[in-house]
Amino acid sequence: MRASSRFYLLNSFVFVIVCFLLYFVVITRRLETEQLKISDVLFEPSKEHSNVDYNVWLIFTKVTNKSTLTFKFQNLISNLLNVSTVPLKFHIIVDEKSKTIAKYKLSEVVYSLNKSLVYTFYNVQDCSTKLSDIVNVMTPFFSSRPGTYFSDALFYISLGLYRIAPSSQKRGILLDCDLYFKKDIALLFDEFDRFKPTALYGLAPELTPVYRHILHMYKLKHNTTFGDYYCDNSITEGIHPHGFQGYNSGVVLIDFEKQRESKQYLQMISRESIKNMTEKYRFRGHLGDQDFYTLLGYEHPDLIQTLNCGFNRQLCTWWKDHGYSDIFKHYFQCNHSIVVLHGNCNTRIPKN
Repeated sequence: MRASSRFYLLNSFVFVIVCFLLYFVVITRRLETEQLKISDVLFEPSKEHSNVDYNVWLIFTKVTNKSTLTFKFQNLISNLLNVSTVPLKFHIIVDEKSKTIAKYKLSEVVYSLNKSLVYTFYNVQDCSTKLSDIVNVMTPFFSSRPGTYFSDALFYISLGLYRIAPSSQKRGILLDCDLYFKKDIALLFDEFDRFKPTALYGLAPELTPVYRHILHMYKLKHNTTFGDYYCDNSITEGIHPHGFQGYNSGVVLIDFEKQRESKQYLQMISRESIKNMTEKYRFRGHLGDQDFYTLLGYEHPDLIQTLNCGFNRQLCTWWKDHGYSDIFKHYFQCNHSIVVLHGNCNTRIPKN
């Protein structure tokens, strides 16, 4: 090889190495900057919000970089930071692999929006251990069969989240990742101020006839509005004289403070209580925690604050094509202002 050729190759090699090093330095500084932003406080709380914690809980486990849940998680964080006017604190339940992915996705959000956020990770195994007694009680009654999607401890986490949350945390909102906020999440937090004195949870109605289906045998022998749709899509306190569609757990408001002090709640999540309720209503569920909330709504409506459907406007139409096309529209309608869209059963969420 001629000397000039060797010299040219050497220069090319050096040039590539220099470019690589420069790229490495830029990326490192970018990540350092992002990490600094992540550690900072999102907003300086105003006097109006200075004594309020805006805690958002998310579950992010069993994912890969290309998982659908990964994209939903990143989109939800971006969406919340874009529409929120209050200082959110994110509490994210992860496994070790998901934690690494979550960190990277959070850094991407911070960099792209040039905003900061506050978050804390919680190990899913530690969380499951703290909930083992609740999971053991619920699983036989509210899972289609052991080992399926909803039999996992994750789908009962809302029932014992008060054990996982720091003792100083008075309230929080647990969200599915397949949500899109059209309006400020502060509107959802404001619902805590409307809670009945006895309410531990706040949930919006289930917008499909799934509980009409589950209660089929019970309704054959009893004159009841349980499982029926709301006649006027309104919210009623106490007993449900105009129909009760059940609850959806894609958005769950939780008063940790009252829950920790409630002896009644401890009794309601006991095996004896669950057994009595499921036998009474001939109820065989498969949707995890929301089956429990629906039964609780039948027996003890005072423990749940019913939110209007605009706070969890579900989009899934699966039941329309599975035996309920004639009445589906009555369950599915929502005449309230939409705050949160819920793309359950992998339904595409329209952003307009």
